[in-house]
Amino acid sequence: MAVHLSARVRTLIGLLIVAVIATACGSAGSEPATTSDGKTVLRFLTTPAQVQFPELAADLGYFEKVALESVGDSTSGPQSIQAVATGETEFGSAFNGAIVKLAAGGSKITSVVDSYGADAETFNGFYVLDGGPIRSARDLIGKKVGVNTLGAHSEFVIREWLAREGLSESEIAAVQLVVVPPLNTEQALRQGQIDAGNFSGIFRDRALEQGGIRELFTDKIFGNFSYGTYVVRDDFKEQNAEAVKDFVQGTARAIRWTQVTPREEVVERFKKIIAGRGKGEDPAIAEYWKSSSIPAAGGVIAAEEIQLWIDWLVRNGELKEGQFTAADLYTNDDNPYANGTYPPESGPDGEPVKAADAP
Repeated sequence: MAVHLSARVRTLIGLLIVAVIATACGSAGSEPATTSDGKTVLRFLTTPAQVQFPELAADLGYFEKVALESVGDSTSGPQSIQAVATGETEFGSAFNGAIVKLAAGGSKITSVVDSYGADAETFNGFYVLDGGPIRSARDLIGKKVGVNTLGAHSEFVIREWLAREGLSESEIAAVQLVVVPPLNTEQALRQGQIDAGNFSGIFRDRALEQGGIRELFTDKIFGNFSYGTYVVRDDFKEQNAEAVKDFVQGTARAIRWTQVTPREEVVERFKKIIAGRGKGEDPAIAEYWKSSSIPAAGGVIAAEEIQLWIDWLVRNGELKEGQFTAADLYTNDDNPYANGTYPPESGPDGEPVKAADAP
């Protein structure tokens, strides 16, 4: 049976829906929640089966003025930082190229501390079937390459590698990037649904243990290099400067803790955090952790880690020449390993550490 509503009622319902949506989405400029003891609550998206450095900082007791609240899970870096830009969360992490693209689209965000990178032990790699026909970049023309998401780390890195290997723009465009969840990449590669796949962490180690695949190249094309950063919204930083400062110092110290602490101790701490989240995740996954992946002590951001991708986007026609410089998009002002609070070679509390323990 059809129900007919008057124009007035329809208008009132429409206004109510708009109000509910606005309340649910929140406002980028709204006041953040606080705990009973006066700490500023920072909302964020967790990463399934992984521990982010801010979570570690909270567990280690490195925050004095902020408390963390998980409001969901993130499936990708772009999703994580988009949530920051829209005011759904207070911080997020992504590949620096994705951060530059989001800023180019008008989002007012700033990188405040490194979040991940590549070193001798922790990196992303592109793998093919052992004994298969793909041996070089040119062999990928017309082939399918599995990546976890488009517009992020994997896409930028493979396109950069293909260019360095001498492929033309049209040849690079002929390499088909296919979105495949990391959980399914190994199966897709072995079943011939893709010709190459991007693997990292537990997924790479498990695939290599099974045998039958080999490395084509890795994201260590730049050597030891930080690829991603944590971002905050500019208006939030302006209105909550002390909270952001506390967030950065605690996260930087947590990064440093993993850089100078024996691996076994880090793994046990990660297991405890994962189990404590109560999401049914397997804490044993933490056994695959190998290193912080961040080369700079405490995650101090280097200009070239961002400028590289600004230049890349300019060359690709996605950014105007001179639209940004790296200095427009990041700051180390609150990082204790950059602002003089702690010597770069010191530990998470500013204490001396053995040279063998330092990165």
